[in-house]
Amino acid sequence: MKLVGYYIFYGFAWLLSLLPMKILYFISDIFYVLVYNIFGYRKKIVINNITNSFPEKSKEEINKIAKQFYHHLIDIFIELIAMLHMSEKSIKKRMKYKNLDLFYELQQEGKGIAGVTGHYNNWEWLNSFQLFSSKEKANYQGLAIYKPLSDKNFEKFLNRIREKFGAKAIPMNNTFKELLRQKRKSELPFPILISDQSPIKEEINFWTNFLNQETAVYLGAEKLAQKLDMAVVFLKIRKIKRGYYETSFELITKNAKETTEGEITKKHVKLLEDLIKENPQYWMWSHKRWKHKREDCK
Repeated sequence: MKLVGYYIFYGFAWLLSLLPMKILYFISDIFYVLVYNIFGYRKKIVINNITNSFPEKSKEEINKIAKQFYHHLIDIFIELIAMLHMSEKSIKKRMKYKNLDLFYELQQEGKGIAGVTGHYNNWEWLNSFQLFSSKEKANYQGLAIYKPLSDKNFEKFLNRIREKFGAKAIPMNNTFKELLRQKRKSELPFPILISDQSPIKEEINFWTNFLNQETAVYLGAEKLAQKLDMAVVFLKIRKIKRGYYETSFELITKNAKETTEGEITKKHVKLLEDLIKENPQYWMWSHKRWKHKREDCK
């Protein structure tokens, strides 16, 4: 039955992706009304997360951020589906990258680069990076690091989209093995790690302050970079206008091995927090990000 449901979804998504973006955004506007006003998908979680993150904001301001978030959330889903038939020309027009010279400089030093970001703006479109990594300048292999899903059919659907423009989809548990393989072959990897997911309770070993709350954080990006002596960059994705994004790269360290425990993690958490504060409506507020409390994890 699950397989039948998947094929129905895939067929609908495939047909939908044939439509022009203007029509897709009109459909997004309709779904926004349904999701926010009628179904109220995770509305209590969203309002609670925003309230705790911005205690200084009024109820009106919080509700405004929530409404804008839901509108953006539906856009992200529509933009993901649109990638099924999106051309290289179109994605290059809609997703721009700044200061790529940083990659050219690090390539001269033979450094692999760990990219860190969060569920902010359209993180899935970052898998277009491979189109901007040329052999003549900076030949990095983009890796889309993902958390495996229980629904393997939907996982295959997402990975097909992630690999459309040359990125390689790698399950998070295989990341170190893949990075080690590339290092042994003298290849330059660029894994993109989404760092703001909530760790499972048994794996929590680091806490920091994030958005006014004590927060459990994965140390995965830091540990990978230290073991393989990679450089670490934070990806700042900003929305220029609807359907158009621009990503810049901020160097956290050239030599992860020289950093102390928690140093890299604290820096990329702070960079993400600052980015969210610029335009909070573009972060994934529907996640149960603070489901774990330190006192319950002792």
